[in-house]
Amino acid sequence: MSTAVDLPVEPATQPEPRGPVRGAKVSAARKAKKRLTSRGATIAALLIAVLWTVPTLGLFVSSFRPAQEVRTTGWWTIFSNWGLTLDNYSEALAAGNSQLNLAGSFINSLAITLPATLLPLLIASLAAYAFAWIDFRGKNALFIAVFALQIVPIQMALVPLLQFFSRGEIFGYPIVTALADNSGYTQVWIAHTMFALPLAIYLLHNFISEIPAEVIEAARVDGAGHGQIFFRIVLPLTMPALASIAIFQFLWVWNDLLVALIFADGAVAPMTKLLAELSGSRGQDWHLLTAGAFISILVPLIVFFALQRYFVRGLLAGSTKG
Repeated sequence: MSTAVDLPVEPATQPEPRGPVRGAKVSAARKAKKRLTSRGATIAALLIAVLWTVPTLGLFVSSFRPAQEVRTTGWWTIFSNWGLTLDNYSEALAAGNSQLNLAGSFINSLAITLPATLLPLLIASLAAYAFAWIDFRGKNALFIAVFALQIVPIQMALVPLLQFFSRGEIFGYPIVTALADNSGYTQVWIAHTMFALPLAIYLLHNFISEIPAEVIEAARVDGAGHGQIFFRIVLPLTMPALASIAIFQFLWVWNDLLVALIFADGAVAPMTKLLAELSGSRGQDWHLLTAGAFISILVPLIVFFALQRYFVRGLLAGSTKG
């Protein structure tokens, strides 16, 4: 005689309905977007963009118009006074002084800007790693001193730098001969590097210090030294911040006039120095300045659009924790 035994049957687990939860998340996202955006702010931003772009557009149109048309009519009359030419660009590239023309100064700007961008990035990244992950005596005080250097005006350092370069020695000891030579790029490289380091170290420190400590400790357990940790772990992770700082530094150095007037003279003068003299003593050749201005912004535009995807990510790096 067999007896049937009823085994307990577990109820089938059914997934929880996701419709209401997902709807609530979408609704919250829409509310947040509505709070953060405003139609008035959008209209104001578009209006500012138009007001900013119209003069640039006029300058661009004027760079292709003949000199006589530029002097007698406005750029908005381009359709009634039709006539486009490349003479302004050819004259601007050939204009200059006995030592240098604008085409040569374009090469000088590249020769100044590239090292003056790479050197601060290299030194600042190494210093930021040291401040973030290496313990040494006086680290906090030294970091505060570096941070405070950001508020020192560049003009205050120009005279000490000139004395430093002109003497060719520091504390009685001779320095590299190239520093005392006014005919090279060395002085302007050092000047731009010094002025860029405080801000670059501060921004990169905020980014590097956010790297999880577990990652650094795991590398140390595996026997990695500071050099291997920096080049194999820290440097790849800081690429967004490095690209963002590189954009800023490149634009600052490329558009700089003050440092160029003091440390880059003669045959090593950059474009900004020749552009200041391109319009003539009384501004009579300002049609050449329109062409020269657009020649000078060609490279910064290429650099910005090439690194655009890193720009916003690098700006926000280090601004939040977690």
